[in-house]
Amino acid sequence: MSAKNKEIIRHIPNALTVGRLFLTVIFLALIWMAARDPHEKPADLLLVAFILFVITGLTDIVDGFIARKYEVTSKFGRTVDPLADKFLVCGAFFLFAYVQQPRLSHLGLSVFWLHAIRWGTALILLAREIIVQTLRHIAESRGVQFGAIWSGKLKMFLQSFGIGTVLIGWAYVSRPWGDWFTVVTYALMIAITVFSGIQSITRRIR
Repeated sequence: MSAKNKEIIRHIPNALTVGRLFLTVIFLALIWMAARDPHEKPADLLLVAFILFVITGLTDIVDGFIARKYEVTSKFGRTVDPLADKFLVCGAFFLFAYVQQPRLSHLGLSVFWLHAIRWGTALILLAREIIVQTLRHIAESRGVQFGAIWSGKLKMFLQSFGIGTVLIGWAYVSRPWGDWFTVVTYALMIAITVFSGIQSITRRIR
C-alpha cells in the first residue's frame, strides 16, 4: 500500500468516530420526540431510532476493524472512540430514565422502585465510565495503551442489547413477558458493567 493511501485510510476511523457522535445526537433527539408523541407506542419514530442505533453501532465496529487491519490506531481513536460510545450509551439510558422508560407496568412496582431501576442503572453506567475513562487518560499520559478488555466488550454488547430491548419493547410489546425480559436484561447488563469496571480498576497502568 502506498504512503498516500495509508495516509487516507489513517483518517477513516477517526472520521467514523466523529460521525458516530453526530448520529448519536440525532438518535437521542428521536427518543425525545417519541416521548412527546401523543401515542403511547410511537412505533414509527422508535423504529427509525432503532435502525439509526444499529447503524451507529456498526460504525464503531467498522472503525475498529479498519484501525487494527491497517495498523492505523491513534491516541485520538483510543481516547475519543470510547467517549463516543459512552455518550451514546449513557445518553440513551439517562434519557430513558427521564422519559420514564421502560414502563414495566405489568410488574406492579411502586414509583420508587421504577425510578430506582431507571435512574440507578443510568448512574451505575455513568460512574463506571467516568472511573475507567479517568484511568485511560492517566495511562495514555504515561505512554501506556489502555485498550478495551473482553469484559468491556461484553459490557458494550449487553448495553447495546439493553437499548434495543427498551426501544422494541416501547414500540411493540405490551405483555408481561416483555417487562420480565427487560428486567433480566438490565440485571445482566448491570452485573457485567460492574465486573468490567472492577477489572479495569485492577489493571496495571505503569
